[in-house]
Amino acid sequence: MRPWWGWTCLLLLSVALVTWAQDKELEDEEEDALVEDAFDTEAAEAENGADANVSFQVTYKTPVPTGEVYFAETFDDGSLSRWQLSKTMKEDADDDIAKYDGKWEVEALKENKVPGDLGLVLKSRAKHHAIAAMLDKPFVFKDKPLVVQYEVNFEDGIDCGGAYIKLLSDTESLNLEQFHDRTPYSIMFGPDKCGEDYKLHFIFRHKNPLNGDLEEKHAKRADVDLKKFYSDKKTHLYTLVLNPDNSYEIFIDQSSVSKGNLLTDVIPPVNPPKEVDDSKDRKPEDWDERAKIPDPEAVKPDDWDEDAPAMVEDPNAVQPEGWLDDEPELVPDPSALKPDDWDEEMDGEWEAPQVPNAACAEVPGCGKWKPPMVNNPHYKGKWKAPLVDNPNYQGVWSPRKVTNPDYFEDLYPFRMSAVHALGLELWSMTSNIYFDNFIITGDKEVADRWASDSWGLKRLVASANEVSKSIHFQPFIQKNKSAQTCCSLSCYNNNKIKNTNTKKYTCMLYICQIYRLFFFFK
Repeated sequence: MRPWWGWTCLLLLSVALVTWAQDKELEDEEEDALVEDAFDTEAAEAENGADANVSFQVTYKTPVPTGEVYFAETFDDGSLSRWQLSKTMKEDADDDIAKYDGKWEVEALKENKVPGDLGLVLKSRAKHHAIAAMLDKPFVFKDKPLVVQYEVNFEDGIDCGGAYIKLLSDTESLNLEQFHDRTPYSIMFGPDKCGEDYKLHFIFRHKNPLNGDLEEKHAKRADVDLKKFYSDKKTHLYTLVLNPDNSYEIFIDQSSVSKGNLLTDVIPPVNPPKEVDDSKDRKPEDWDERAKIPDPEAVKPDDWDEDAPAMVEDPNAVQPEGWLDDEPELVPDPSALKPDDWDEEMDGEWEAPQVPNAACAEVPGCGKWKPPMVNNPHYKGKWKAPLVDNPNYQGVWSPRKVTNPDYFEDLYPFRMSAVHALGLELWSMTSNIYFDNFIITGDKEVADRWASDSWGLKRLVASANEVSKSIHFQPFIQKNKSAQTCCSLSCYNNNKIKNTNTKKYTCMLYICQIYRLFFFFK
């Protein structure tokens, strides 16, 4: 945008705001009617499928991926025709919960919805869910990055449950109807939470080149506090970029939250150590691991009294005045009566229960007085010889190292098993987990453009709704044509904003923020 447009915008907006503020008192009735009309318009639009909680409606178009993609799903056609529900049972689970009978629906967001935009929603609480879809073509880990991206919204918050995906390995036995927790996968990625443990998984399965065993490798934890992404009920964008040079980076809402390398930043490590402890080696019986020993030449001092107590009566204490030595602290309850069913032959001689002595209530104390205990200044305890360096110290013993018979070196863990399907196999104690706009590609820019046409619009709608909750600015915009014109000229000439809907919302937020600042200083 040219600089003079910015100054022109500010000038026009300022004039419009001042004029509007001066006329505000004279136009209260007119404004109230206009606001009421605006709400009526929004209600009518809501009946026709528009989102009533969005002050400015947008024209939504289903995003179309650009460039090469292996999988793209928007759910906007309302169909799950390409998806397969699992028909199998979860192993090692009780029969009443082993079945994958959790319900899935395609529906709009509950809040901050974009009219026409639909997503996949996990609907059942405390049930196993499993659904999967084949990729358009397998992704082979060779010379292209893997970029995986999708949206998640915990519409009801989340107590304990996951929203991660699995990229299923391209095997001959791959059958989506039999998709379950042990179906081979190459990568698991996405958010997971239980209690106060907030996770963002990136797990890949590495094949041991010696014996063919597969082992899960877990990336290090994210570098940011993840809590807000689970509790704010907003749609968040999760992106994994995995490169042929073994580097990886994880993004939330297009901001990096973790990065590393498959060779150095996963647990357990991809490559085992070259040497390991010799399991047959044993510590010699005369091996001395004591760094310090009691001084053999030390002698206990003659005046060291080991029998002196740690505490003694305070020799300076004086019995308080008024203390009643002859009065007991407790006396039999004079109002107590022996129960009628008391049998002295069976129960013994009856005695009234003890209660505090009333005579002691107004005095410092009763009974035999004893001085309080204080630390004994002459106490030394049991004598011990001081410690000195052990002249025979040999260090902490450890077994000798031998060549690791299971050692291998894989310098290209990126080249993992090809993937041919995307699956969600989840258990959750909270329902209404929203998923949308899955994309798998070999180009981060393709994923970014896809996000700008989908998630970017959701974010702007949510931001606009947050602003409109504090200030209903639609009447101001409608009555100030100069502000509308300025917004159009400035925003639509900004080449950095390519999506039309994004431009509109940027304009709205721009005007609204100036509007809020004006009344703050006013």
